[in-house]
Amino acid sequence: MKQQFTAWVLGLLLSAPIVSAAVLATVNGDEITSEEVTKVLMEGTQGRFDSLPADKQNELRQRIIEGMISQELVYDDAQRSGVLESKEYKQELQLLMDRMKVQLAAKVWEQNQFEAIKVDLKEVKAYYDTNTDEFVDKEKIHARHILVKTEAEADAIIKSMKALSGEKLKNEFIAQAKSKSTGPSAAKGGDLGYFPRGQMVPSFNDAAFAMKEGTISSAPVQSQFGYHVIYVEDKKAAKKLGFDEVKNFIEQRLKMDKFKAYMEKKMNDLRSHAKITYTNK
Repeated sequence: MKQQFTAWVLGLLLSAPIVSAAVLATVNGDEITSEEVTKVLMEGTQGRFDSLPADKQNELRQRIIEGMISQELVYDDAQRSGVLESKEYKQELQLLMDRMKVQLAAKVWEQNQFEAIKVDLKEVKAYYDTNTDEFVDKEKIHARHILVKTEAEADAIIKSMKALSGEKLKNEFIAQAKSKSTGPSAAKGGDLGYFPRGQMVPSFNDAAFAMKEGTISSAPVQSQFGYHVIYVEDKKAAKKLGFDEVKNFIEQRLKMDKFKAYMEKKMNDLRSHAKITYTNK
């Protein structure tokens, strides 16, 4: 793809190394790469692109590719028609360059200030020792559920698996979740993954955490969503996280706290030595 000014500026701002990328389309000899498309997708979804359903990802990716193709076609025509030599274009380009210079300089300056902040290992250890409650991995369970509309349906499901245990119970539960559950996790066999106490609605939470590993609920559990049949697949007790597990996290937190305090002082200092005039319009 052409090295247009905007693309050049984005590349500088992101400070990303150049890596090989697949060519997704070519417009009059200019390439549109997977790296460029992915960058636009991640920015447009605020970094949440990978969490979207596969069909939505494909739809958005194709839309971006088509949009970039259109942009290339317009850019080519703008070149041919002399837009790049026009007074209006050059004025807008200069304004954009001036704004980008300020923003890029500010970004690099701020990064330099942040990197200059140092946190001693003793500070990290002291924080860990005085905030032990903060570094506890809470009790978690791994559960599945079958969600149905009526209590009678839930009762029938429980009775159908009453005589099962072990892997037979688990496999049957997964099969019935896929065929009978009305919840969004049905396709995954009702799998809710691991979750800590208090994350689910109260009735579901209380019932699930009272159950033993490898069992299903003995009675339907009602919530505002309907009636649940719960299967507890695994339980993990709460545990204190070791210092080595969290020291990098603590270091970054302390560094950010120091950075914020430093920046507040630095900006006050810069303001005190600057001549700033507000103009009322």
